[in-house]
Amino acid sequence: MKFEGKTIGLTLSGGGTKGIAHAGVLKFLEENNIKVNAIAGTSSGAIVSSLYAWGKKPEEILEFFKSIYFFHWKHFTFRKPGFIDSGAFRDYFHSIFGEATLGELPYEMHLTATDLVSGKLRIFGDEIKIADAVLASAAFPGIISPYEIEGRLYGDGGIVNHFPTDILQGRCDVNIGIYVSAIQKIEKEHLSSIKAVTARAYELLSANSNMHKFMLCDWVINPEELAFYNTFETNKAKMDEIFNIGYEAAKKSYKDVIIL
Repeated sequence: MKFEGKTIGLTLSGGGTKGIAHAGVLKFLEENNIKVNAIAGTSSGAIVSSLYAWGKKPEEILEFFKSIYFFHWKHFTFRKPGFIDSGAFRDYFHSIFGEATLGELPYEMHLTATDLVSGKLRIFGDEIKIADAVLASAAFPGIISPYEIEGRLYGDGGIVNHFPTDILQGRCDVNIGIYVSAIQKIEKEHLSSIKAVTARAYELLSANSNMHKFMLCDWVINPEELAFYNTFETNKAKMDEIFNIGYEAAKKSYKDVIIL
């Protein structure tokens, strides 16, 4: 066994709906009895990792994403700086996690967000409620309004660290990274809305500043097919495809993994 007797760290990047691919990878890890000890996640990676740590199966995580229509009218805001109100998703996560904190999860969790005032990365501690950490981490800039915790405003953790594998350096024997933000292949006509332009700009910034972190991982799962999917995908059939792409990418790359 490649990972037998090793402590394993898992990093889940941001990526919007493409984060469903994380769940597909988790399915493969489960099937191969690869057990994680520590997790670093941001944005959609924070959502998936928290649900998984709570005990949700990969297929249940997929169904969770499919159950929420992101652009439902009740999610929009006219009073906060963003099109979508981050607080509108509070009930979805509180219905699962309640008042539970990160410290109650069975893994060493490192969920991140960006303190929008100081500009610094915040790695949430064990005392923070899971739901709050997830909502702050996933507050996509320009689209979702900042999320407030204890008087401080937070935005997406990916603003300053989209692929936080560096957080786990020195903490684990083996580091596995899942990067789901393959640059989408588009044409000029696709950039016809504020949402599309904002998502594209963020995607390009993330790719240029984070792909060099691949060298920090012992195994990188980077499903390039995700380049053909939208950051805010709402089609349920395509969500199924994204899940399967993650699974197949893990399966394909696993045979080439060398652990010393």
